[in-house]
Amino acid sequence: MRAADTRAWLARARADLRGAEIDLTASPPLLGDAAFHCQQAVEKALKAFLTWHDRPFRKTHDLVELGAECVAIDATLEPHLRATAPLTEYAWRYRYPGEPSEPEESEVRQALDQREPSSPSSLGECRPKRIPDLAARRPTVLEWHRHLTRAHR
Repeated sequence: MRAADTRAWLARARADLRGAEIDLTASPPLLGDAAFHCQQAVEKALKAFLTWHDRPFRKTHDLVELGAECVAIDATLEPHLRATAPLTEYAWRYRYPGEPSEPEESEVRQALDQREPSSPSSLGECRPKRIPDLAARRPTVLEWHRHLTRAHR
């Protein structure tokens, strides 16, 4: 059950990344939606990590809160998760009238264009080695954070 739930969270995170990429190819680009999908991808990756470690979490979009729970499991994630904090506001910013209309296109594109893998180490992977489906194809939480938050460093 834990493996299936983890896979489901990761599948949704991948779908959000795909949604952000599609939003950026629209003419004109849907930048607010792309920013939202970036936040959602990180949120769901964190929830996958917590699910894999059998850690309950409440319904929240707060990446700081979720990140703190992940750091309690693996302290090496702390600097990377701290860098995701600015993405929290993308869960609501640009989504409603009266808010700024769009983020800068360069900010969203840079967040999605950084796809380099992390260096191998014990960085709190969501892809446990004994689950081949996860180990073979899914990036680690850190990899998602790296490419989604590059613009915020």
